[in-house]
Amino acid sequence: MNTKIYKSVLAHTANLLGAVQQKNQARFDDYYAELKQLCETHENTDKDHPVQWETLADFTDDLTEAVTLYEHALIKAEAINDKDFRSSIGYSIAALKVELGDKTSAIEHLEKAKISCNKIVDKELKAEIHDLLEELKVAEG
Repeated sequence: MNTKIYKSVLAHTANLLGAVQQKNQARFDDYYAELKQLCETHENTDKDHPVQWETLADFTDDLTEAVTLYEHALIKAEAINDKDFRSSIGYSIAALKVELGDKTSAIEHLEKAKISCNKIVDKELKAEIHDLLEELKVAEG
């Protein structure tokens, strides 16, 4: 990933978190719009990367829209075959699907995320994927 873009996404994240802590919705909306513009500007260029879209989804309050953004990020992660992003994005989609009452889709995303996370270093994410998948399967069965 382009270092300049990564730093820009990181700065936007810090700004968005700062606006949340200050309970300043106007500033949050401005920073969110800037991040969205960054994503759209880089769409389908060599600067396009799942981290931009995943971050945008992370700060989206509308759960359905967030799922759409995460799914977009997942496509980007699959295109570059990044198992870390595929795992984290898949988990995020599944968690939102649970909130939206779609346990079947949540399980499907978790099963894919579990395969993706097989060779990642993040043991905590692996455990979260495993635990949520088991919890949903027990509840379903």
